[in-house]
Amino acid sequence: MNPRHILVVNVLFAPFSYGGATVVAEQVAQGLLQLGGYRITAVSLCARADLAPYVVIKSQKNGIVNYLINMPATRSYGEMYNNPEVTARLAELINALEPDLVHAHCIQEIGTGVIAAAEGSGVPVILSVHDFWWLCERQFMIGIDDKYCGQNPVRIDQCKGCVSNFWAAKMRFNHLNAISRSAAMVTYPSRFAMELSEASGFAPGLGVVWENGVLLPDASFFAKQTRRREVDRRLTFGFVGGPAQIKGWPQIRDAFQKLERQDFRGLVVDGSLDQSWWTQKNLAGLSGEWSIHPRFDQEAMDDFYAEIDVLLFMSQWKETFGLAIREALARGIAVIQTDSGGTVEHGATPADQLIPIAAPPETLLRQIEAHLEQHPQQIEPYPVASFASQARSFAKLVERVLTQLDRAA
Repeated sequence: MNPRHILVVNVLFAPFSYGGATVVAEQVAQGLLQLGGYRITAVSLCARADLAPYVVIKSQKNGIVNYLINMPATRSYGEMYNNPEVTARLAELINALEPDLVHAHCIQEIGTGVIAAAEGSGVPVILSVHDFWWLCERQFMIGIDDKYCGQNPVRIDQCKGCVSNFWAAKMRFNHLNAISRSAAMVTYPSRFAMELSEASGFAPGLGVVWENGVLLPDASFFAKQTRRREVDRRLTFGFVGGPAQIKGWPQIRDAFQKLERQDFRGLVVDGSLDQSWWTQKNLAGLSGEWSIHPRFDQEAMDDFYAEIDVLLFMSQWKETFGLAIREALARGIAVIQTDSGGTVEHGATPADQLIPIAAPPETLLRQIEAHLEQHPQQIEPYPVASFASQARSFAKLVERVLTQLDRAA
């Protein structure tokens, strides 16, 4: 039996990787290869001034060929979600590669033409929604005041005060809703994301919840964690977001400025590519001993998590999924978190301990003090899906779609 050929389409893909959705796309692709019976090809974007616009170059990493479409620096508003030049390159690639199925992940800047191109070649599409790009031109439903807009369902007429050109935004919204109905299946990382999207008119009845996996700790992690705790017995808090309001840093800063004790550590991760998010100025006035940890990749994740005991996840918007939360839980690390949409569906945090969005810093302060009083305490690792199990789940979805297609033929 010939292997199933899956064409993965994502804005970025190895060897050029950044962001959680790219990690998912790459890890699931590798998981399918390891399962056997699958062949994977990727299409993604690059931006090189030394190459002609929309030229396609070929790369390869870890057994996966990646075709990169070179994007020009300047594009119109419409071309950011429906670019005829990109669609033409995708149609050519799909026609030449003859995949059995297209798996479209984050396609901002690639555009919805991937669905049209696949449909033109009779190839089914599984569309994986990772954020709110399909509902909101600002991608995360965060308004111009840097606050979560809170619409549920999303109605484009309510967006007039947030977008720069309402009619262009409405045309975008209607186009994305219409093209989504051509997908064979739409996956969401949480029930919250699926229910909000479908209530907003996006791909009604096509959705399934397909939870993201995480990279589980390696065999040496817990020994490494134990050694660190023996060397420095202080409780250590960790934060992996930037110093922005939407990630909750102002609440964290205010709570630790009010804390009247010094017997603990804090680590903030600078996730920027150029190490520009954090300086010691951001940490001035905080109780305890705080330091900046450099950005890390998946392979170095255990080194960071072995250094902390409590993850601070104070997101001030409703997210589709909490990747860092599950990475921490899988490693026996406690989590202080807000009631932030799909991030809470793992069930590890009791409802009465979820911090409401926009709660005053005193609410967080009480939980910080409770963890300090209870320290040291042993937190058992929480059962979390791995990328391998996520790949197995996706394989079942692929077979469901292709079987339905065969029956309809």
